[in-house]
Amino acid sequence: MSYLEYNTKRMPAGLAKVLYLNWPLVALLIAVAAYGFVMLYSIAGGNAALWAEPQIRRFAAGLAIMFIIAFVPIWFWRSVAGVAYAATIVLLLGVEFFGTVGMGAKRWLVIGPLRMQPSELAKVTTIMALAAYYDLLDMKRISRPFWVLLAALIAFIPAALVLRQPDLGTAMLILLGGGVVIFAAGVHWGYFAGLIGSGAALVTAVLQSRGTEWQILKDYQYRRIDSFLDPTLDPLGAGYHVNQSMIALGSGGWSGRGFMEGTQARLNFLPEKHTDFIFTTVAEEFGFVGASSLLILYMLVIGVCLLTAFNTTNRFAALVTLGVAGTFFLYFAVNMAMVMGLAPVVGVPLPLVSYGGSAMIVLMVGFGLVQSAHIHRARLPS
Repeated sequence: MSYLEYNTKRMPAGLAKVLYLNWPLVALLIAVAAYGFVMLYSIAGGNAALWAEPQIRRFAAGLAIMFIIAFVPIWFWRSVAGVAYAATIVLLLGVEFFGTVGMGAKRWLVIGPLRMQPSELAKVTTIMALAAYYDLLDMKRISRPFWVLLAALIAFIPAALVLRQPDLGTAMLILLGGGVVIFAAGVHWGYFAGLIGSGAALVTAVLQSRGTEWQILKDYQYRRIDSFLDPTLDPLGAGYHVNQSMIALGSGGWSGRGFMEGTQARLNFLPEKHTDFIFTTVAEEFGFVGASSLLILYMLVIGVCLLTAFNTTNRFAALVTLGVAGTFFLYFAVNMAMVMGLAPVVGVPLPLVSYGGSAMIVLMVGFGLVQSAHIHRARLPS
């Protein structure tokens, strides 16, 4: 028994849980969010009230939610995982029939004074449902086709409902986050190899069918593919976002133009400068050094989560932690690839940095589960 464990046994339970919090993770999340506050202040030209102050209030609320979730035993979250998943499916169906439209998509549901985006919630509840599923499933059945198909359906159903809104970026994150949990649970790698091979074959078929009688996509969809592969083909249309983003990334150089000196964002050349494309402003104002520093903070968050997952004997806690860590990684990996022209623009925000409430709150809910797993973990013998 360590000195900390000996002393916390003599303290009130609430105080002991505060000491058992994963404080390095808390510090890293605050550091990442602070990056966002600074950038939002800069993009707004020194006007903190426009984006920075609302973002600070949202993060403070998210931090409070994370602490509340953390202090609830992990077994409770295991017991409500199925209910949370089912409620999310009901909410997504509610969006389908009663949702409100914004920016060309039906993603929001208004219930009294509450306006919510159930698709964001699906990222966490799908992970919880899959972790609970594999916690119940006998290890001998994990790689059997029927049980793999059942797990795939758990991830596919919310993703399909989100894709209808339409929201390709969120649907992709739900599927990939679910895939992380399925892989971490120990499903045979052959299923993933087959899935990747099928995806490659489908892409090949799509490209080969162009101009034939059996053309799979519409002509305008092929033009979008062309713009992704070469943004200069339509610099004022489909390739505009990526072209302006590449200009901002390149102009930052090694150390950047300086705080509040970025021209692409300040002169409004860069669309979505405070949301999906905020990373380009980081690179323009702080250069390679600033962008790399943010990336290092992200990787440290992942590392701390992995340590929690690998140091618990609670299968549900470990799978939830790995699922949250995987989703967090996918957030920033997809966003950075998107703004660098390495992936299509699919509307994925930079986690804890981009302006917005729904994605930030849901991520903090996820990290609350990670903290709960850390506080209440069944510790491995030393």
